[in-house]
Amino acid sequence: MAATPAWPPRSAPRLFVQDALSAGASVTISGNPAHYLARVMRVKEGDSVVLCDDQTGEWAARVISTGKRDVDLHIVEMLRPREDVPDFTLCAALLKKDRFDMVLEKATELGVARIQPVITRRCVADKLNLERARMVVTEAAEQCARTALPDVLEPVKLDALLRDWPANRVLFFADELGGEPAAERFAAHAPPAALLTGPEGGFTDEERAAIRKLAETRAITLGPRILRGETAALAAIALWMGTAGDWPRDL
Repeated sequence: MAATPAWPPRSAPRLFVQDALSAGASVTISGNPAHYLARVMRVKEGDSVVLCDDQTGEWAARVISTGKRDVDLHIVEMLRPREDVPDFTLCAALLKKDRFDMVLEKATELGVARIQPVITRRCVADKLNLERARMVVTEAAEQCARTALPDVLEPVKLDALLRDWPANRVLFFADELGGEPAAERFAAHAPPAALLTGPEGGFTDEERAAIRKLAETRAITLGPRILRGETAALAAIALWMGTAGDWPRDL
Protein backbone atom coordinates (compact mmCIF):
# COMPACT_ATOMS: atom_id res chain seq x y z
CA MET A 1 0.00 0.00 0.00
CA ALA A 2 1.37 3.36 -0.97
CA ALA A 3 2.16 5.73 1.88
CA THR A 4 -0.21 8.64 2.41
CA PRO A 5 1.46 11.82 1.15
CA ALA A 6 2.37 14.29 3.88
CA TRP A 7 0.08 17.28 4.17
CA PRO A 8 0.89 20.00 3.68
CA PRO A 9 3.78 18.95 1.43
CA ARG A 10 7.22 20.34 2.18
CA SER A 11 7.07 22.18 -1.14
CA ALA A 12 4.00 24.21 -0.09
CA PRO A 13 4.63 27.97 -0.34
CA ARG A 14 5.10 29.82 2.95
CA LEU A 15 3.92 33.34 3.76
CA PHE A 16 3.73 35.64 6.77
CA VAL A 17 0.46 37.50 7.28
CA GLN A 18 -0.37 40.41 9.58
CA ASP A 19 -3.55 39.22 11.28
CA ALA A 20 -3.74 36.46 13.89
CA LEU A 21 -4.82 33.10 12.45
CA SER A 22 -7.21 30.46 13.77
CA ALA A 23 -8.64 27.15 12.56
CA GLY A 24 -11.62 27.59 10.27
CA ALA A 25 -10.90 31.22 9.46
CA SER A 26 -10.88 32.63 5.94
CA VAL A 27 -7.93 34.72 4.74
CA THR A 28 -7.60 36.81 1.60
CA ILE A 29 -4.07 37.39 0.31
CA SER A 30 -3.61 40.43 -1.92
CA GLY A 31 -0.85 42.54 -3.45
CA ASN A 32 2.62 41.13 -4.03
CA PRO A 33 2.03 37.99 -1.91
CA ALA A 34 -1.02 37.17 -4.04
CA HIS A 35 1.04 37.64 -7.21
CA TYR A 36 3.68 35.32 -5.75
CA LEU A 37 1.12 32.61 -4.99
CA ALA A 38 -0.90 32.87 -8.19
CA ARG A 39 1.68 33.81 -10.81
CA VAL A 40 4.98 32.49 -9.44
CA MET A 41 3.93 29.40 -7.48
CA ARG A 42 0.82 28.92 -9.66
CA VAL A 43 -1.37 27.64 -6.85
CA LYS A 44 -4.88 26.50 -7.74
CA GLU A 45 -8.01 25.52 -5.86
CA GLY A 46 -7.29 22.77 -3.36
CA ASP A 47 -3.55 23.43 -3.12
CA SER A 48 -1.93 23.90 0.28
CA VAL A 49 -0.21 27.02 1.61
CA VAL A 50 1.59 27.45 4.95
CA LEU A 51 0.88 30.69 6.78
CA CYS A 52 2.59 32.29 9.78
CA ASP A 53 1.23 35.26 11.72
CA ASP A 54 4.21 35.97 14.06
CA GLN A 55 1.70 35.70 16.91
CA THR A 56 0.28 32.21 17.29
CA GLY A 57 2.44 30.10 15.02
CA GLU A 58 2.34 28.22 11.73
CA TRP A 59 -0.89 27.11 10.03
CA ALA A 60 -1.86 24.91 7.09
CA ALA A 61 -4.37 26.41 4.67
CA ARG A 62 -6.11 25.37 1.47
CA VAL A 63 -6.63 27.54 -1.58
CA ILE A 64 -10.32 28.28 -2.11
CA SER A 65 -9.98 30.49 -5.18
CA THR A 66 -7.47 32.58 -7.10
CA GLY A 67 -8.13 35.83 -8.94
CA LYS A 68 -6.16 38.51 -10.72
CA ARG A 69 -5.43 40.37 -7.49
CA ASP A 70 -6.44 38.08 -4.62
CA VAL A 71 -6.05 34.53 -3.37
CA ASP A 72 -8.65 33.22 -0.90
CA LEU A 73 -7.56 30.63 1.66
CA HIS A 74 -9.25 28.50 4.33
CA ILE A 75 -7.24 27.85 7.51
CA VAL A 76 -7.32 24.14 8.31
CA GLU A 77 -5.08 23.47 11.32
CA MET A 78 -2.09 24.66 13.34
CA LEU A 79 1.16 22.96 12.46
CA ARG A 80 3.46 24.51 15.07
CA PRO A 81 3.14 27.14 17.78
CA ARG A 82 5.28 30.26 17.48
CA GLU A 83 8.84 29.33 18.35
CA ASP A 84 10.80 30.68 21.29
CA VAL A 85 13.96 32.23 19.91
CA PRO A 86 16.95 33.01 22.14
CA ASP A 87 17.06 36.56 23.49
CA PHE A 88 19.96 37.64 21.30
CA THR A 89 20.31 41.04 19.63
CA LEU A 90 22.63 41.80 16.73
CA CYS A 91 23.88 45.39 16.93
CA ALA A 92 25.44 45.75 13.49
CA ALA A 93 27.04 48.89 12.11
CA LEU A 94 25.43 49.90 8.83
CA LEU A 95 27.26 48.61 5.76
CA LYS A 96 26.85 49.11 2.04
CA LYS A 97 23.37 48.12 0.92
CA ASP A 98 24.12 44.68 -0.54
CA ARG A 99 26.31 43.70 2.40
CA PHE A 100 23.79 44.85 4.99
CA ASP A 101 21.08 42.96 3.10
CA MET A 102 23.20 39.86 3.57
CA VAL A 103 23.46 40.55 7.30
CA LEU A 104 19.69 40.98 7.58
CA GLU A 105 18.97 37.82 5.63
CA LYS A 106 21.51 35.51 7.23
CA ALA A 107 21.00 36.82 10.78
CA THR A 108 17.34 35.93 10.34
CA GLU A 109 18.21 32.43 9.15
CA LEU A 110 20.64 31.98 12.05
CA GLY A 111 17.93 32.82 14.59
CA VAL A 112 18.50 36.25 16.15
CA ALA A 113 15.59 37.82 18.03
CA ARG A 114 16.23 41.39 16.89
CA ILE A 115 18.53 43.46 14.72
CA GLN A 116 19.65 46.91 15.85
CA PRO A 117 21.38 48.86 13.05
CA VAL A 118 24.09 51.15 14.43
CA ILE A 119 25.60 54.32 12.97
CA THR A 120 29.29 54.78 13.71
CA ARG A 121 31.81 57.38 12.59
CA ARG A 122 33.18 55.29 9.73
CA CYS A 123 29.88 53.96 8.40
CA VAL A 124 29.57 54.47 4.65
CA ALA A 125 25.76 54.58 5.09
CA ASP A 126 23.78 56.50 7.66
CA LYS A 127 20.24 55.61 6.60
CA LEU A 128 18.20 52.44 6.28
CA ASN A 129 14.94 51.86 4.43
CA LEU A 130 13.21 50.18 7.35
CA GLU A 131 10.24 48.93 5.34
CA ARG A 132 12.54 47.26 2.84
CA ALA A 133 14.73 45.82 5.61
CA ARG A 134 11.69 44.23 7.23
CA MET A 135 10.70 42.78 3.86
CA VAL A 136 14.17 41.22 3.57
CA VAL A 137 13.91 39.52 6.97
CA THR A 138 10.34 38.39 6.28
CA GLU A 139 11.36 36.70 3.05
CA ALA A 140 14.33 35.10 4.83
CA ALA A 141 12.07 33.84 7.62
CA GLU A 142 9.69 32.34 5.06
CA GLN A 143 12.58 30.59 3.31
CA CYS A 144 14.08 29.08 6.47
CA ALA A 145 10.74 28.12 8.11
CA ARG A 146 10.95 30.48 11.06
CA THR A 147 7.66 31.09 12.84
CA ALA A 148 8.87 34.24 14.64
CA LEU A 149 10.09 37.30 12.79
CA PRO A 150 13.11 39.15 14.15
CA ASP A 151 12.48 42.77 15.12
CA VAL A 152 14.35 45.26 12.91
CA LEU A 153 14.79 48.48 14.85
CA GLU A 154 15.39 52.06 13.75
CA PRO A 155 19.10 52.84 13.28
CA VAL A 156 20.71 54.46 16.32
CA LYS A 157 24.01 56.27 16.78
CA LEU A 158 26.67 54.41 18.72
CA ASP A 159 26.84 56.93 21.56
CA ALA A 160 23.06 56.69 22.08
CA LEU A 161 23.22 52.89 22.00
CA LEU A 162 25.86 52.85 24.74
CA ARG A 163 24.16 55.57 26.80
CA ASP A 164 20.88 53.66 26.97
CA TRP A 165 22.30 50.16 27.27
CA PRO A 166 20.33 47.95 29.73
CA ALA A 167 22.21 46.72 32.77
CA ASN A 168 20.99 43.13 32.47
CA ARG A 169 22.25 42.44 28.93
CA VAL A 170 25.87 41.56 28.19
CA LEU A 171 27.31 43.22 25.07
CA PHE A 172 29.83 41.11 23.20
CA PHE A 173 32.12 43.48 21.32
CA ALA A 174 33.80 42.02 18.24
CA ASP A 175 37.04 44.01 18.46
CA GLU A 176 39.50 43.52 15.63
CA LEU A 177 42.30 44.58 18.00
CA GLY A 178 41.64 41.60 20.24
CA GLY A 179 39.76 40.26 23.21
CA GLU A 180 38.89 36.98 24.90
CA PRO A 181 38.18 33.94 22.69
CA ALA A 182 34.57 34.28 21.58
CA ALA A 183 33.49 30.70 22.31
CA GLU A 184 34.71 30.91 25.91
CA ARG A 185 32.95 34.23 26.50
CA PHE A 186 29.72 33.03 24.90
CA ALA A 187 29.60 29.85 26.98
CA ALA A 188 30.05 31.84 30.20
CA HIS A 189 27.02 34.11 29.68
CA ALA A 190 23.42 32.99 29.30
CA PRO A 191 20.88 35.15 27.46
CA PRO A 192 19.92 37.94 27.29
CA ALA A 193 22.92 38.93 25.22
CA ALA A 194 23.91 41.10 22.28
CA LEU A 195 26.71 41.36 19.74
CA LEU A 196 28.25 44.57 18.41
CA THR A 197 30.05 44.49 15.07
CA GLY A 198 31.67 47.34 13.18
CA PRO A 199 31.57 49.06 9.77
CA GLU A 200 33.85 48.61 6.74
CA GLY A 201 36.49 50.93 8.22
CA GLY A 202 36.32 49.58 11.75
CA PHE A 203 35.77 51.53 14.97
CA THR A 204 37.79 54.63 15.82
CA ASP A 205 40.00 54.62 18.91
CA GLU A 206 37.52 56.89 20.68
CA GLU A 207 34.60 54.59 19.85
CA ARG A 208 36.53 51.54 20.96
CA ALA A 209 37.36 53.17 24.28
CA ALA A 210 33.72 54.15 24.85
CA ILE A 211 32.51 50.63 24.07
CA ARG A 212 35.03 49.01 26.40
CA LYS A 213 34.16 51.49 29.16
CA LEU A 214 30.59 50.14 29.32
CA ALA A 215 30.31 47.78 32.30
CA GLU A 216 28.32 45.21 30.29
CA THR A 217 30.89 44.98 27.47
CA ARG A 218 32.83 41.78 26.94
CA ALA A 219 35.47 42.23 24.21
CA ILE A 220 35.89 39.13 22.05
CA THR A 221 38.14 38.00 19.25
CA LEU A 222 36.90 36.05 16.24
CA GLY A 223 40.24 34.54 15.34
CA PRO A 224 43.56 35.57 13.80
CA ARG A 225 42.15 37.23 10.68
CA ILE A 226 40.45 40.61 10.25
CA LEU A 227 36.93 39.92 9.02
CA ARG A 228 34.61 42.09 6.98
CA GLY A 229 31.69 43.53 8.90
CA GLU A 230 29.17 41.07 7.44
CA THR A 231 31.50 38.10 7.96
CA ALA A 232 32.19 39.02 11.58
CA ALA A 233 28.49 39.39 12.35
CA LEU A 234 27.45 36.09 10.81
CA ALA A 235 30.40 34.07 12.12
CA ALA A 236 29.82 35.34 15.66
CA ILE A 237 26.07 34.69 15.54
CA ALA A 238 26.67 31.11 14.39
CA LEU A 239 29.21 30.55 17.16
CA TRP A 240 26.88 32.01 19.81
CA MET A 241 23.92 29.94 18.62
CA GLY A 242 26.07 26.81 18.82
CA THR A 243 27.34 27.48 22.32
CA ALA A 244 24.68 29.49 24.17
CA GLY A 245 21.72 29.63 21.78
CA ASP A 246 19.15 27.14 20.56
CA TRP A 247 21.24 24.96 18.26
CA PRO A 248 22.03 22.40 20.99
CA ARG A 249 18.29 21.88 21.67
CA ASP A 250 16.74 18.50 20.93
CA LEU A 251 14.35 18.75 17.99
